[in-house]
Amino acid sequence: MTHRGRVRPNNEDAFLALNFDGHELRFLGKTGEASARKTDFVFAVSDGMGGANSGEFASRIAVDHITKLMPKSFRMAAMGLASGFTDVLLELFTDIHQVMLRHGRSYEECAGMGATLSLCWLTPQWLYFGHLGDSRIYYLPREGGFTQLTNDHSHVGWLRRQGKINEREARSHPLRNALNQALGAGHQFIDPQVGAVGYQPGDRFLICSDGLTDGLWDRALHDLLREPDPAAAAKDPARRLVEASLEASGRDNITAIVIETEAEPAP
Repeated sequence: MTHRGRVRPNNEDAFLALNFDGHELRFLGKTGEASARKTDFVFAVSDGMGGANSGEFASRIAVDHITKLMPKSFRMAAMGLASGFTDVLLELFTDIHQVMLRHGRSYEECAGMGATLSLCWLTPQWLYFGHLGDSRIYYLPREGGFTQLTNDHSHVGWLRRQGKINEREARSHPLRNALNQALGAGHQFIDPQVGAVGYQPGDRFLICSDGLTDGLWDRALHDLLREPDPAAAAKDPARRLVEASLEASGRDNITAIVIETEAEPAP
């Protein structure tokens, strides 16, 4: 689910949900179930930045180019050949970054535009992820726990990882929205974070823009996904998160994707 929020005039967030089998791409609806036995899945959230409408354009470039730049090696890497997923994701982020820089140099209205990108590539038993910026990917194992897989690419994010400030101090820090890495945005060099998580049936993942975490602390995210009250439990997980964040803040655009894994039925 994505929402413009209560303040912003437009929605500069974009998201993507699709599956592919090496031959074609299929876009997914906002909710649904599908088998990972013969296809892989890609889910992504991008938060745009820039003047006028260029932030909205930047996030759309990010998610659209995931489909355009997906090389054939995706399927080979998903089958476990070498460390192909790292190369594929790094190539993907680099290509999108260059496209945004070219637009920024070529069109005055696109000068300085940029975007975050947090992407999950789901294969049987493994989830590969790539990330740049301050959108986030969280991991909720079936047996419990709540882990932020991605690093916020900001000075405030670094301070928190070093244990110099806590979550409360990070949320009120005057530089909390200043990024030191993003796609485009005039950055000449980027260093995307890539990684892999082996998952089990019952594990869940959350991808979200910073508008969601502006309204909800980590504990609230955990509780809404694991222990919602009966009224919230009746809603789809992404909807319950977005609506709770909107009620608590709504100062920014809000986007959430919740991925839930289940055991495959016997053939």
